Amino acid sequence: MEMAKRIWFSLVGQPIFLLVLFSPLIPFVCGRNVQNSPSGLYGFTGISSFRLINRRSLLTCPDPNPYLAINVTSVDPLANEQNVTVTVSGVIIPDKSDWVAMISPSDSDVSSCPVNSIMYQQTGDFSSLPLLCHYPVKAQFLSMDPSYLKCGKKECRTHASNVCVLRTCSGSITFHVVNIRTDIEFVFFTGGFETPCILRRSQPLKFANPKMPLYGHLSSIDSTATSMRLTWVSGDRSPQEVQYGDGKSQKSTVSTFTRGDMCTSDLASPAKDFGWHDPGYIHSAVMTGLQSSQTYSYRYGSESAGWSEKINFHTPTAGGSDKVRIVAFGDMGKAPRDLSVEHFIQPGSIMVIEAIEKEVASGNVDAVFHIGDISYATGFLVEWDYFLHLIHPVASRVSYMTAIGNHERDYVDSGSVYETPDSGGECGIPYETYFPMPSSSKDKPWYSIDMGSIHFTVISTEHDWTQESEQYKWIEKDLASVDRSKTPWVIFTGHRPMYSSQGGGIIPSVDQRFTKAVEPLLMKHKVDLVLFGHVHNYERSCFLYEGECKGMPNKDKSGLDTYDNTNYTAPIHAIIGMAGFSLDAFPIIVGKWSLVRASEFGYFRIQGTKEQLSLEFVSMRTENVEDKFNIIKAKR
Repeated sequence: MEMAKRIWFSLVGQPIFLLVLFSPLIPFVCGRNVQNSPSGLYGFTGISSFRLINRRSLLTCPDPNPYLAINVTSVDPLANEQNVTVTVSGVIIPDKSDWVAMISPSDSDVSSCPVNSIMYQQTGDFSSLPLLCHYPVKAQFLSMDPSYLKCGKKECRTHASNVCVLRTCSGSITFHVVNIRTDIEFVFFTGGFETPCILRRSQPLKFANPKMPLYGHLSSIDSTATSMRLTWVSGDRSPQEVQYGDGKSQKSTVSTFTRGDMCTSDLASPAKDFGWHDPGYIHSAVMTGLQSSQTYSYRYGSESAGWSEKINFHTPTAGGSDKVRIVAFGDMGKAPRDLSVEHFIQPGSIMVIEAIEKEVASGNVDAVFHIGDISYATGFLVEWDYFLHLIHPVASRVSYMTAIGNHERDYVDSGSVYETPDSGGECGIPYETYFPMPSSSKDKPWYSIDMGSIHFTVISTEHDWTQESEQYKWIEKDLASVDRSKTPWVIFTGHRPMYSSQGGGIIPSVDQRFTKAVEPLLMKHKVDLVLFGHVHNYERSCFLYEGECKGMPNKDKSGLDTYDNTNYTAPIHAIIGMAGFSLDAFPIIVGKWSLVRASEFGYFRIQGTKEQLSLEFVSMRTENVEDKFNIIKAKR
């Protein structure tokens, strides 16, 4: 569709109006090369116009409008979190194609984005290909200001005989900004995402303290709950410390990763090329001398870099204790807290994390398990900062345990089982740096931990799980070593499921090779409950083995499904990948093993005692428990 623009300029003191047609087929006007057209990709990728912005050759628009300006209203310098108002003024004819991008770092050359469209398929989501120029972090159309297209905010620029003969219009939009350490800039484009060209750029904005210690999050290091690891981000490479309890402190170890650490192939990956953003420095310190199931306070930082606020946190229940309360989910990601579009948005993430935050604040959560597809940064590294900011109210107060997913690890020739480009070239490096788990070494992200009456076996579905692999042998040894007198319940968890009613896209949701290799271990060692994500819905099974129901739950007096594991039958499977990513619908015909299904955002509660596991799916649609079941086991 052609867009008409009237450009005003003066000639010998008289106002002249020039009508210019902005057409997707006219490369001169906005400098777009026809060869970059995505038309050949539509129909099988579902690409949005914003995600194709990198495939444009962006040039400065030929615009003689002397009144056009972009101004930013904010705290100067920028705070660690704030809303920034961007006002574009002096616009002759407001158009729905006008938009503003947030760029970082501010010296990024948005006029020289790569041309090769194949490069952008390395984000790994072929059904909704996530693309960004290096770098809009996010973008908004000026029409998000309801008055903009109607020219509700007018200013007279030229009078003739006391009559206004030229008025210009303005519009304002608000961006949510967090401290990402590097300067940011706002750029005004026209031509939409299809034929973008640059009209004006703001001055760079700096953060007040790029070294500020931020986004602290906790994790457990063993089953005693007497030590807790705190990990945070700062622009300062010097060791800092965490101060906690009554005068205790621990120095941080400091790590980071570079562009050179990212994976790539014959085609440059997002992480190594157009999605790179400097991560700063990741600090980690272990708080020792704690007691389980207790509340402490801490702060982290240094005199030179600054200090965090004082935060109260709760240690988990020690392994072998009776009661434990866990929240679990997969596939959360993040979403903007403004009206922006971003390279990859998980629409349910904010409502889910805010609901979990309320549970944590009420004291009803001992720990959180996030089982893969953590931030969905997929090579756009600044997304990690926004994700860490999102989970901070939860992860700074209770142990936040994680499992690796395809969008953290998978990449061609990188050692992952699946050689898809789903990590965008991250290859697990940012994930393992931000979320150090109690695993044996780097790139072996499997571990186990006891909390209360439950033994958790956490695996990587993205690393080799075949029978001769190191991970397989570890799984077998771990499951065989469980002391059921201390932890009568075993929950086995990872990212990709063994069963799902959702078939998947190019790559099936279920890898039968994985099921065939690992499922016999679950049966042999009497695993009670299996939790997976990857598929973006909630689904619960019968007692399930080799694709068949080996038993069904009974109804208790209140009508609640109750699985009796006194005489072991088979594992129960639940898919809990409904925490943020766009939901997957269920087919009309499903297997007999599938007892309960919900394509709704939410999370999963686990409450364990020595005699019973109580499990609940909490739906964000109703803000209530929509599925509840128990697993019981009589004492012997």
